[in-house]
Amino acid sequence: MNERCSSCNTKYKIEPSFFYGAMYVSYPVGIIFASTAFILSYLLLGINLIPTYCIIVVVMIVSLPIILRISRNIWINFFMSYK
Repeated sequence: MNERCSSCNTKYKIEPSFFYGAMYVSYPVGIIFASTAFILSYLLLGINLIPTYCIIVVVMIVSLPIILRISRNIWINFFMSYK
């Protein structure tokens, strides 16, 4: 991750534990991804529970970088305002 924003020069690491808060935001974001995978595989496609669980695990592993970036963006927008 870059130390500063390339367009506005905002320092990303505000304090040593600032991004620990992003972990709390990443939990509900991950729940949204897992719920979507469950709804698509189990309810819409009718796949059994064990393969559905495996699909959810694969979706969570593959989407981990996306979840981390989304949660960091949500967390930083609680404290910084942009035009």
